[in-house]
Amino acid sequence: MEFISHGPAETEALGEKLGHAAGRGLVLALSGDLGAGKTQLVKGLARGLGVTARVHSPTFTLVNEYGGGRLKLFHLDLYRLETPAQILSAGIEEFLSPDGVAVIEWAERLESVVRGQWSVAAHKMIRVNIEIVSETERKIIYDDPGA
Repeated sequence: MEFISHGPAETEALGEKLGHAAGRGLVLALSGDLGAGKTQLVKGLARGLGVTARVHSPTFTLVNEYGGGRLKLFHLDLYRLETPAQILSAGIEEFLSPDGVAVIEWAERLESVVRGQWSVAAHKMIRVNIEIVSETERKIIYDDPGA
């Protein structure tokens, strides 16, 4: 699937749509440059799940957990983890089959670990890539959540 966003509100709206459709155990694997809108998408996802807390990127804490919605939201950021060993030692495995919904920013850093340790097919994972087209426009390519 492909979506062209013309601003943060449209990116959040797509996230909200994904949040409404999300089921327990879903993992969203987000990729995109700094400033692409990954956290904006997560804010919308949280709203779609009914989470009312302020969502912010967990760059320095690795994971933020949000309750209060119909499902828990686990928001991970792998930006500061550079090696498979660092990712494994962070306990990432528990978030690949979450008791709720997990969103992993900088998921491309997870690829070699997943390939070597776990079967992606065994997990409900949607890959989302956000490309910066212009200052206000983003191309968001994602797996069909209904597939």
